[in-house]
Amino acid sequence: MATVTSDSPPNPSCKIMTFRPSMDEFREFNKYLAYMESQGAHRAGVAKVIPPKEWKPRKHYDDIEDLVIPAPIQQMVTGQSGLFTQYNIQKKPMTVKEFKQLANSDKYCTPRYIDYEDLERKYWKNLTFVAPIYGADINGSIYDKVCVAFYEISLFQPLLKGFNT
Repeated sequence: MATVTSDSPPNPSCKIMTFRPSMDEFREFNKYLAYMESQGAHRAGVAKVIPPKEWKPRKHYDDIEDLVIPAPIQQMVTGQSGLFTQYNIQKKPMTVKEFKQLANSDKYCTPRYIDYEDLERKYWKNLTFVAPIYGADINGSIYDKVCVAFYEISLFQPLLKGFNT
């Protein structure tokens, strides 16, 4: 994980970058985020991080239903013929349990599809009719105690601040 020094800004084309941290780097994710930013990851607005092979995700999510999503966002899209406007509406706080019920409702559940191309086509076709709701920016972690030692949502703050610029 060496930082490259140059006169030009890193990642000038603002391409989405992919990172593969080692387990030690993944444990110190704040430092790794600083490295990602030094490489220009924030310029694209998103980056892909592939966890190390020895990392194991949470085994179940049964104990997070009371976690509060403080500001769910509904994405409103209007337009036609290739010209669209998108804006976000902040919704009232809801629990993960309420969000799960909403996501599994007839209005928001994943439609039947043949393949992923079919699913994507249906998503874009219905985007102006059914406004998706996102439940991001939660304080806390959805990872269990085994994972929390090296992964907390709060560690993303330095990278997320870069997205606002």
